[in-house]
Amino acid sequence: MQNLENTFGEPQLAPKSDPLAMLINIILSQATSDANSERTFRNLKKRFRTWEKVLAANETDIADAIRLGGLANQKARVIKDLLGQIKAARKQLSLAFLEKMPDEARDYLQNFRGIGPKTVACTLLFACHKEVFPLDTHIFRVLKRMGILPERITDAKAHRLLDELAPPKKFYSLHVNLIRLGRKICRPREPLCEQCPLIEYCDYGLTQI
Repeated sequence: MQNLENTFGEPQLAPKSDPLAMLINIILSQATSDANSERTFRNLKKRFRTWEKVLAANETDIADAIRLGGLANQKARVIKDLLGQIKAARKQLSLAFLEKMPDEARDYLQNFRGIGPKTVACTLLFACHKEVFPLDTHIFRVLKRMGILPERITDAKAHRLLDELAPPKKFYSLHVNLIRLGRKICRPREPLCEQCPLIEYCDYGLTQI
């Protein structure tokens, strides 16, 4: 942990925000760049103004509003279905109650169709500052090479395991810095093991030096 922060710095978590907006933003971020997902989210809000209007809209109209981010039809279906499920369960379109919900918040979100472990973890960490750990492809690669994750493990089990292993108050820092490590050093091909701040803890890296 300290080695990563010495190398990449200590990222600061943004202030808490609306969990529903964050959840939809993360859905829109899938399979696209951060810049595109931000523009796509703004387009959606500009087009419909409220989540009630998004729910009332046709999937094709939602897809048109989010076309820039890719997978528009699939994402439109997930978003409309999600809003419908929330409205049916809560009678209003809000997830603000998640901030005060203890351990059940993850289970609550995972009950929604089309919402996976990473999306759930990102929503709870970024919006509510809950100590849950999101894994992406870079983190999976790094932790498998290190020997922390087995080669065959489900997303759900990997997320639960990292919740147990991540140091308290360091979930966001570890999440961001492992992604930085995976992008810059522990690359899919030709990893720069000699530059890795975690080389002494890495099963794969120790075989490369």
